[in-house]
Amino acid sequence: MVHTLANYNAIIPSATDHDQKPVRPQNKLGTMLGVFLPCIQNIFGVILFIRLTWIVGTAGALEAFMVVFMCCCVTMLTSISMSAIATNGVVPGGGSYFMISRALGPEFGGAVGILFYLGTTFASAMYIIGAIEILLLYIEPRIAISDISNESSKFDNFRLYGTILLFCMATIVFFGVKFVNIFATLALVCVLGSIASVYVGIFVNAGGSDALMTCRLGERLLRENENNKSAAACSPEFLWDEYCQTPYDQKNLTTCYYYFAAHYNNTHYERGVAGIASGVFQRNLYSRYPRKDNYITENGSSVAAKNLGKGEYNQIMADITTSFTVLIGIFFPSVTGIMAGSNRSGDLADAQKSIPIGTICAVLVTSTVYLSGVMFFAATLSPLLLLDKFGESVGKQMVVSQVAWPHPMVVTIGSLLSTVGAGLQSLTGAPRLLQAIAQDNILPILDPLGKSSKRGEPVRALLVTVFISEVGILIGNLDEITPIITMFFLMCYGFVNLACALQTLLRTPNWRPRFKYYHWVLSFLGLSLCITVMFMTSWYYALVAMVIALLIYKYIEFRGAEKEWGDGIRGLALSAARFSLLRLEEGPPHTKNWRPQLLIFAKLDSELNLKYPKLITFASQLKAGKGLTMITTVLEGEFSKTYGEAQAARLSIRKELDREKTKAFIDVLVGKSVIEAINHFMQTAGMGGLRPNTVVLGWPYGWRHQADAKAHRVFLESVRNTSANKMALLVPKGINFFPTNNEKVVGNIDIWWIVHDGGLLMLLPFLLKQSRTWKGCKMRIFTVAQMEDNSIQIKKDLKTFLYHLRIEAEVDVVEMHDSDISAYTYERTLMMEQRNQMLQEMRLSRKERNSVRGLQFDDLSALAQVQDIVDKSFKGVDSPPARNSKVHFLERVLPEEAAVTPDISVDLADGTGSRSPSQERKEESAAPVDVEPAGDAAPATKDGFKKLLDIKPDKANVRRMHTAVKLNEVIVSKSHDAQLVIVNLPGPPKLQSAKNDSNYMEFLEVLTEGLDRVLMVRGGGREVITIYS
Repeated sequence: MVHTLANYNAIIPSATDHDQKPVRPQNKLGTMLGVFLPCIQNIFGVILFIRLTWIVGTAGALEAFMVVFMCCCVTMLTSISMSAIATNGVVPGGGSYFMISRALGPEFGGAVGILFYLGTTFASAMYIIGAIEILLLYIEPRIAISDISNESSKFDNFRLYGTILLFCMATIVFFGVKFVNIFATLALVCVLGSIASVYVGIFVNAGGSDALMTCRLGERLLRENENNKSAAACSPEFLWDEYCQTPYDQKNLTTCYYYFAAHYNNTHYERGVAGIASGVFQRNLYSRYPRKDNYITENGSSVAAKNLGKGEYNQIMADITTSFTVLIGIFFPSVTGIMAGSNRSGDLADAQKSIPIGTICAVLVTSTVYLSGVMFFAATLSPLLLLDKFGESVGKQMVVSQVAWPHPMVVTIGSLLSTVGAGLQSLTGAPRLLQAIAQDNILPILDPLGKSSKRGEPVRALLVTVFISEVGILIGNLDEITPIITMFFLMCYGFVNLACALQTLLRTPNWRPRFKYYHWVLSFLGLSLCITVMFMTSWYYALVAMVIALLIYKYIEFRGAEKEWGDGIRGLALSAARFSLLRLEEGPPHTKNWRPQLLIFAKLDSELNLKYPKLITFASQLKAGKGLTMITTVLEGEFSKTYGEAQAARLSIRKELDREKTKAFIDVLVGKSVIEAINHFMQTAGMGGLRPNTVVLGWPYGWRHQADAKAHRVFLESVRNTSANKMALLVPKGINFFPTNNEKVVGNIDIWWIVHDGGLLMLLPFLLKQSRTWKGCKMRIFTVAQMEDNSIQIKKDLKTFLYHLRIEAEVDVVEMHDSDISAYTYERTLMMEQRNQMLQEMRLSRKERNSVRGLQFDDLSALAQVQDIVDKSFKGVDSPPARNSKVHFLERVLPEEAAVTPDISVDLADGTGSRSPSQERKEESAAPVDVEPAGDAAPATKDGFKKLLDIKPDKANVRRMHTAVKLNEVIVSKSHDAQLVIVNLPGPPKLQSAKNDSNYMEFLEVLTEGLDRVLMVRGGGREVITIYS
């Protein structure tokens, strides 16, 4: 036994530091040294010696037994859950934090780890204040700097000497951890010896003892006189000078204190230690909760207990208002410490065996001691002495020590040393716990605390711990510190039970604990008890602890590092997701629940980076963190050869999402056909009832420059497939000029409601305004009417409709006047058809080119001839001869400027933010057509261009162009200063051909010309907004 205690180590192992030099392996510990004794030492604390007798006297034997039993049930159920978790794998440095974090994830683990650290740190303050209380009140009160009989002065002394003791203990921990280990052995011997001394003394004094006498006046307990401790000091004659203002005269009591005059002949000098055989247990059976500043009486609710404000004299008064819940908060810290064994799992020879046996046995032993102590104290001590918290009625002696055998100082000195030892262990273990949390890299703010000194000690974490402990010491009152510790430990224990219950219910494959005597019902019962005790003790402290945990959880969630530990919360999320998906209806949701679930088709550049990253920005502003967002890109090729590029593309998109702080699902498809890949993904994206309902497509900038029409062919086929899939479509144009998430836009969002699309045009700006970027904008809704329509009635009906939709917006009805087709309209139509004819000839195969030999453009000279054709066609219209076309294929450059003017070939989408969209459109129209040269083609002949000159515009195309031009003029005139213009996207031509597709793209260009930011919207064929609640 002596050898075993000599090798006893109470220090929590440090977290692994990779920069630290390796140390020699130590002998592994068994169940007794590694788990049982550390738990015993941590559980038995200062509360046992200086508060348990007072709790028994205040609550009575029955309710005090319930207080202790409830606290012990919490620790026993938590020990069972902890044993299951601890035996499900190796628990390294960090102990309980490691178990909770790996079971519940980094967010919960970090939050509960910090709470457990704060509980351990405040526990060190509790031990220090308890040690100072024992020292100043029961051992050497003469060293106090002020009168400790005064309550405020007493706590000032506690704060001063507590700070000094904290500094000394921190210095010992900093320089001599080995001394802490040696002192822990001494403290363990002291605490076990003190408890044994008390129990022996209870039976030795079974018949009572005259060594401890108390004086009672009526029902009120009196302080012991420092100069006369005999029975004479309790006589009326001796008390006369204390309560009366005149010399002793038992016939004249008019000048005496009212209660002394009423009970002049009712003074009692009686035993404080009545003994088991006295039958005092019956008197201590029921509660007597005194209120603050009331007198200590055996019947707490009697008239004698009430303070009428006529003086304290030498009567003992209650220092706090007590209740059953208050006593739970004060007592609970005395049953904590069950994590001591799991904290040392790395030093155990067989952790899977030692932790459950050692922890549960320690809880059983300590619970037995506490519960039996309640009964023995109630059967041994008088009711008034039990109510005397600080032993003022017996000369300021520790009440429990007066029962001890062979001498009271055995318990007094033993409790002091054990309390100091417990404080040293807390100051040693708390920094190591904080270091373990910091080294997990889940809280960026704690990263500096993960470093160790050259000796392997967590010095930085120790300094933080000392500071927090000093905050607890400055509270001064032990009864006010204990509820704080109770909250932190109960939060930790509650999450241990939750972790065990979740792992058991989810039946994860890795959940294989060696400890088999657990059940999820017991874990949930333990969790319920923890929550119940928290709110019973102090509901506001409980809420504060939960708010702290929630703030830490959110901080880790948004700023912490991503960790995948296979935790139970992830498993719970998977189970909940499966359950929710199965419950979601197959098919579209109700109109009231409709929100855009986005499917974004993003384009990559040659380096596999997003070409238009502001698509993600726009999506995040539209979603405001709600609903589903999927980002997809398509790589053309064979999957087996393009797998690496697909993974690189996925990583690139993920980095962009992280930069924009947007949550979305990423998919990278590889296919031989981009159009087919997009179509297949539209059909298969999502799962069950959780499917995207809105497609976001980027505008094919520079489509005019591509001879093969690939860009706008992919775009148009995607538009058609979107409509076929009954999905809504959003096409932002000028996306590079959309605001970032850091900008705040002020102005108008203009909605041009030309075609009813199920209310999507109304809903989108409302959703955009929920984001911080667009919040300052106002909505304006424009609708178009013919001259024969009743514009006033249309405006009134639209306002009523918006009122029922609960959407605030200005309404304007724009009347479209019938007018003749303008020369500009004819010009644009003619240019469009000439371009189509030209590109059709350019797309001929080389063989066809060689056989035709009629149209072959050579570099820029061909483009110049096309420009002449456009100008001549324009002059053919009724217009002044001097006026030339506003639309050019090639900017004219003077000969003297040709040497210094670079060739302009700009893709609109690749422009920088310093240029406006209108400038880029000019550059786009000036850019040369990208034509694949034919090496063996003959030079172009003039006969080939005569075909272009003979083209006559189609009347239907002229009418469509006329509509687009007129509508564009109206939109630009009304919305030229709008921050965003939302307009209906016309449907693509049903008859598919290269000519019709090109004409459709040209119509869209004309419709949106002169607008910086445009969002073209096409509904999915169903109502997405309703006036009903």
